[in-house]
Amino acid sequence: MSKKYHVFAMGAALVDTEIEVSDEDLRQLNIDKGLMTLVDEARQQELIDYLSGHLTASRRASGGSAANTVIAVSAFGGSGFFCGRVAADDNGQFYLNDLREAGVSFTKVEPLPEGTTGKCLVLITPDAERTMNTYLGASEALSEADLDFDAIAASQYLYIEGYLSTSTTGRAAAIAARKHAQANGTKVAISLSDPGIVTHFRDQLAEMSGRKVDLLFCNREEAQVWTNTDNLSDASEEMSRFAEQYVITLGAEGVLAYDGVEAMEIPGRAITAVDTNGAGDMFAGAFLYGINQGMDFRKAAELGCLAAAAVVGQFGPRLPLGQYRGIVESLG
Repeated sequence: MSKKYHVFAMGAALVDTEIEVSDEDLRQLNIDKGLMTLVDEARQQELIDYLSGHLTASRRASGGSAANTVIAVSAFGGSGFFCGRVAADDNGQFYLNDLREAGVSFTKVEPLPEGTTGKCLVLITPDAERTMNTYLGASEALSEADLDFDAIAASQYLYIEGYLSTSTTGRAAAIAARKHAQANGTKVAISLSDPGIVTHFRDQLAEMSGRKVDLLFCNREEAQVWTNTDNLSDASEEMSRFAEQYVITLGAEGVLAYDGVEAMEIPGRAITAVDTNGAGDMFAGAFLYGINQGMDFRKAAELGCLAAAAVVGQFGPRLPLGQYRGIVESLG
């Protein structure tokens, strides 16, 4: 049956600010490198004040992991719907306008709730590693009331970011969305999002994903923590207990993918990394676009690797719009 949307994505709606920092800056600020840390608004302002001289010229853009992924789906030429929660402030209005300009549908909420739209400081060190400090703001109150059940049923895939496991209402919304998707022929994909999330919110992640999802995205470290193993081989064998199909990203080394029958290794693309922020989100968006266009797992993963390599070669989690089509055409 043909469905209206390729991907219905749900997650935190965050306005990102990228800041170039040194490893010493991270030490001075007592920030764990390479991880996402939830902070309150006062702590985030403290970081902004300390780093005020480091602001890059990055363009403000709607962000959050799931949003980045569904925006990529749309940019490649697919159709997407995003479920998130913003507030009635300047960032909230900007966020929704940015989604609209990106061609992504969303639930129209009028009036928007009072409060502060979520914000994420993305700290980029010279080795291109990204470290995130997130104030969830309005996103923390994402709930089942924000879901568009008709849009979920009208989608090929429901895509849930693992970060929702940190919010009681967000987790309940993800569970409700998953159950509705499974009852309406919509496949369920989930991203483990961050090693720290897997470590500290494992039970909540398991509750969100249920017995087994159709497709799981993670990186090497997340896979090993999730499966309680200490090497990639064992982690990949265990992963099939949790997902019918899965993709484990390996950075510059490429991808290990399992399509339900065959495990395959897809090499990465050589690139001088500038900023790894959004690489996993971009990979997932390209991959989901590919399989919704009839590509097999190998070709969809190759597309994902090309797109991820392109995005780490520049600042910011998105590419110039014209570059997406060129990446698809380069596959041949």
